[in-house]
Amino acid sequence: MRRGRVPVPVAADPTLTDLTPNQRLRRLELTVTRRLDGLLHGERRGLLPGPGSEPAGSREYRPGEDEVRRMDWSVTARTTVPHVREVDADRELTTWLLVDASPSMEYGTAELDKRELAVAAVAAIGFLTAGAGNRLGAQVLTPYGLHRVPARGGRSHLIGLLRGLLAAPRQTGEPDGHRPADEIDLSTALAAVHRTAHRRGLVVVISDFLDGLPDDPHSPATWERPLRRLSVRHQVLAVEVVDPRELELPDVGLITLADPETGRRREVWTGDPGLRERYAAAAAAQRDQLRQALRRAGATHLALRTDRDWAADIVRHVHTQRRLALAPAAPRRGGAA
Repeated sequence: MRRGRVPVPVAADPTLTDLTPNQRLRRLELTVTRRLDGLLHGERRGLLPGPGSEPAGSREYRPGEDEVRRMDWSVTARTTVPHVREVDADRELTTWLLVDASPSMEYGTAELDKRELAVAAVAAIGFLTAGAGNRLGAQVLTPYGLHRVPARGGRSHLIGLLRGLLAAPRQTGEPDGHRPADEIDLSTALAAVHRTAHRRGLVVVISDFLDGLPDDPHSPATWERPLRRLSVRHQVLAVEVVDPRELELPDVGLITLADPETGRRREVWTGDPGLRERYAAAAAAQRDQLRQALRRAGATHLALRTDRDWAADIVRHVHTQRRLALAPAAPRRGGAA
């Protein structure tokens, strides 16, 4: 069960909610095209630099950045300095998206709600991974099962995927705590992606990742193992979608908190500063627990917030990944200049 501790959503900006799916899609396409144009110079390396399949030499190992399984043992033995293998990217890239469309993603108190921000992330990823021969597929996690979109190439395929995500009916939790009998969780959805993505490529998981986080911060999340299995074969990017009210409560008096999955509600007096501090501390600990789980699973982490400029955050992430890929290894202490 998800640990939903967020208030009942407030009314969204009517300038956004009044738009039809096609109008919202056009606005989203313009935003992606104008803001992210120019980031494709490195093609797939622009989004998430990482290993491909063709050997391309070796370089010194960078602790905390490189994976031990890429160690080039022959060069390491010859030079007595740890080296990792570098490889060129495959000519064609298949990207698989796992998009969380569960009830908790319907929440939002800023210009976008979490589901609209997830769709924006899908649009940006589709744009950044576009190229001759590249394909994009998706698995959409809904309260009533997993909807699969086959991997195909081309702009029309991406537009169709975005239109379907924007036009999908909204889902909310039931007040009596009822949950669909055929509902699957994030770990099951990740296992399904692992069975589907046979060829080495890029896997992007877009979610709030609250599903399966244990109360004990020292215990692994239920989705940690299947995510680690994916990272063994693929590059994995975890896009965390967050709303500011999930991180702290405003001082607005009496509010109603609701579990977005079950609809269970509880009234809370936010005028108590001690309550707000405990809520913020618990939320910060939960996010730290999430970051640690993603790191252990070998996934690259990108956090997007509904109250921030998501395009700027993606651009910043791309530039950071490029710097990490191109930065020379730090010289070893006492080594040759």
